[in-house]
This record gives sequence, structure tokens and C-alpha cells, in this order.
Amino acid sequence: MSGTNAMKILVSDSLSKQGIAILEKAGFTVDVKTKLPKEELLKEIKQYDGLIVRSGTKVTADVIAAAVRLKVIGRAGSGLDNVDTQAATKRGIVVMNTPGGNTVTTAEHTMSMIFAMSRRIPQATASVKAGKWEKDKFMGVELYNKTLGIVGIGQIGGYLSKLAQGASMNVIAYDPYLAPERAEKMGVELVDLPELFKRADIVSVHTPLTAETKSLINSKVIASMKQGVMIVNCARGGIINEADLVEALKSKKVAAAAFDVFEDEPVKADNPLLVLDNFVCTPHIGAQTSEAQENVAIGIAEQVVDYFTKGIARGAVNIPSIPPDLLPKLQPYLTLAEKIGMLQSQLYEGGLERVTVEYNGEVAGLSVAPLTIAVLKGLLTPILEDVVNYVNAPVIAKERGIEVKEVKSSDAGDFTSVIRVRIEAGKKAHCLAGTLHNRKEPRIIEIDDFQVEVVPEGHMMLILNEDKPGVIGAVGQALGDHNVNIARMQCAREDRGGNALLIFGLDASLPAKVLEAIKRGKHILSIKLVDLSH
Repeated sequence: MSGTNAMKILVSDSLSKQGIAILEKAGFTVDVKTKLPKEELLKEIKQYDGLIVRSGTKVTADVIAAAVRLKVIGRAGSGLDNVDTQAATKRGIVVMNTPGGNTVTTAEHTMSMIFAMSRRIPQATASVKAGKWEKDKFMGVELYNKTLGIVGIGQIGGYLSKLAQGASMNVIAYDPYLAPERAEKMGVELVDLPELFKRADIVSVHTPLTAETKSLINSKVIASMKQGVMIVNCARGGIINEADLVEALKSKKVAAAAFDVFEDEPVKADNPLLVLDNFVCTPHIGAQTSEAQENVAIGIAEQVVDYFTKGIARGAVNIPSIPPDLLPKLQPYLTLAEKIGMLQSQLYEGGLERVTVEYNGEVAGLSVAPLTIAVLKGLLTPILEDVVNYVNAPVIAKERGIEVKEVKSSDAGDFTSVIRVRIEAGKKAHCLAGTLHNRKEPRIIEIDDFQVEVVPEGHMMLILNEDKPGVIGAVGQALGDHNVNIARMQCAREDRGGNALLIFGLDASLPAKVLEAIKRGKHILSIKLVDLSH
């Protein structure tokens, strides 16, 4: 891109000097204005071409709407909870981050929390500083030969496994999307979730917060764990049900717990966890080391410079690094490909082994490499704690032992173009296909053996049921009784009297009690909740 000297960059959260120096060396005008009230940010943002944030600035849809010149939003770090990526994409604004920059730091912090719990270091420190010498009070446990159960073994979980193995711990892991061969190379035993909870002396969660993982660890799950288990969460608040954990800590079923993240942040002073002696916590500082902050600052600055000077969108989470003149034609297919991947990832179970992407019709004549990456991004995003983007998706797939193939055909049947994604996971095959309605709106047209026409957006519930009368009415009644509104609905079946598929689009995520009520209904075989709202 030309005219870089005229580019103005707003840095609205603290950023290391090394990052700012890189931007200024490239000839950009850089203004550092931190902790701006929203009203001031809405006024200031109008004059900037680029915005660099950390977790403090909330880049909401109205901020993006006010940013008339904005071309890129850079997040120095991995999490994008504070950026409305959908709103940015609609405006054609590139959103980029620096995944991996805090992998080591977060894993080390998790391991530190495990040491702190096992030896009661914070409590002993407080006791000594209070003038006491309570040597007999702080009996600890050795980590040697203990079993660490890691839920979600992406980059952070994977590095944590190395640290634990260095402490002579046994590591078991639950990750339905990790190939067994990859786990074997890591020296990690893959187990299912109930077995992990039953066997682990210490449980550490490393997953994103989704409808599936919210309250993943609750009173029922805790009851299945060992007496005296320890639990650590340095991933996302809400994965562990805090109210249930309080009771388990009080009863000593859970010997100790350590959190770096909470359901509500900043954590409220009256949170009952804070008064428990066997609870250790930190204020979301898993990524807070000078090395990590320097790494992400340098990384995001270099990425912003590359985008403005070379047109290369490294680390972009919403736009692949392709020539700008090709983007308009590819963009609808990119959205379709990513939606297919996201939906597919939330429907199958088992270690993902193979992905075959078939391009049929007009789309086969386009540059499909970015589309395959979009499929991988969609497949991997809902299942990894690590933020997945168009740059690292192929690398993550390779690291996890996933084989990826492309197939092209000029025949799309009754459609102009069809993208079909076939996967093999858990020794089973699954297929999903989609097309564009009016050449721009994504539609899902096949889910395994069912022919459908589904708008892939928002919260969805897919029910596999026996093709018997009354099922639709019973489900609708259950939703209505709990004030859950149905945005759209359709049904499909294999053969009369065989299996049928009900697909509901919902206005909001489904409460657990409603899900349980539907599961108890007659002729229900399985239910999958899907979140395509991001």
C-alpha cells in the first residue's frame, strides 16, 4: 500500500516501547492514548487508519461504525473477546492478533498454580508475614508420579504437558480432535472425559468457553473425581461452575483450586471463593510477563506494518492473506467454507484424522487454497483454546496429525457451486455440504445422509430422532414452556419410519434445564447444540 507516512495508528492500551518504535520507524504517526472513556474513543477513532489494543479497550460495533478511516485492528495477544470481529468484517476491516505469543507464559503460570496449590505456598507466605511460624499447618503433597488430567491439549495444554512431564508427572488428556498418533509422540495418554475426571489427581482446563464447555466441571462431575482432587483454571472463566466448586472446596472433596480467570471480571469482593483457605487466585495474569508482552507488541506492530506496506494480512482472523483484487469474489465462499467447518466441528466426535474438501462447479475454477484454510479455521476454532486464524490453521492441522486433501470437479449437480467437506474422526466418516444462495448467502444443503437447507448462523439445535409422530410438537412445547423462541425450523428424514433430523435456529443459547427436558422426550436419539454466532 502507498502513502504510509499519512497512516495514523491509535494505541489505546499499554504497549511495549519496542512495538511503538517499529511502527514509527515505518513512518506511521502513532498516538498512545490509553484508558479512553468510550465517548472519547468514539470521537478519537474517526481520524485513525489502524487501532492496536490489548484486552482493555472494548472495540464494539458502535466504535467500529464510528471508525470511518479504520482499515485494521491489531490485538497484542490472542484473545479477541473485546473485539466485535463480525462488525469489523462487515466493514472490511482486518482483525489480526498474535496467537502463540503467550503460550509459554500461560503454561508456566498454570504450572506455577499447580505448585502453589500442592504446597500451599500463598497461605504459608501470608502466615509467616503475619508473624506466625505454623510449620505443621501447611502439609503439602508431592507432584512426583501424580496424574495430571489436561482437558484440551492445544498449544498451551501441550506445553503444559512438557512441564508436567519434567516434574515426573503422568499426563492424561481429553481432546476429541487430537489424533492418537500425535498424542503418542507427545507422551500423553488420550482418554475420554469421564475417565480423565475419575483418574486425575489434578485437573487443568484449556478449552474455549462455548455452550458445550460452560459449567463443564460442575457438582455432578466433581462427584466422579478422586477425593482430594485439585483443579486449576487458567483458560476462561465459566468453564468451572463457581458455586459448585465452593461447596466442593468446603467439603474438601476438592482439596484445592486455583483460578486465574473468573466468570465475572474484575472478580467481585463478595465472591465466596475468595474467603476459602484452600483457594488460590490471580487477577487474569497468565500472559503477564515482560517477555510475552514484548513478543506480542513486536509481533502485532510488524503485522500492522506488513499490512499497510505490503498488503499482507499476517495473523488475520477474518481475512486471508490474498491479493486485494481477488477478495471480493472469494469473500462469500470464504464465509461459507468457514461456516461449514464450524458446524462440522460441533457435530462430530473423536480424534480428527482426515479432512477432504471437494469443490464442485464454478468455485472449482477459483483459487481454492484460501477456502481450504477457511474450512480448517472453522473446524479448529470451536475446539481449541488457542486462537485460530488464516495463518496458523494449516500449521495447527499439521501439528495435530490431520491429513488435508482438496478435490475439484466441474459438476455441482443442481447448484452453481458446492463446497463439500468430508471428515474422518473417531473411525467414522461425516459429510457436510454448502452452497451460496443468490451467490452471497451461505446455506448448508447436506448433513451426512440428510438433504437440508439451513442458514448457518447463531444458536442452533440439531436433534436426531426416530421418525415418529409427535416429536416436533413435544420439542416445540418444551421450548415454549421455557420461553425459548424458535427463529427457524426444518426437518429431514432418511426414509419413512427411519431416522429423522430436526434443526432449530434459536434466538439465544439453550439453558441446561431445557436441554435436559428435551433429552427426556420419546424417540430422541441424540442432541447437538451448535453456536455459529462468532
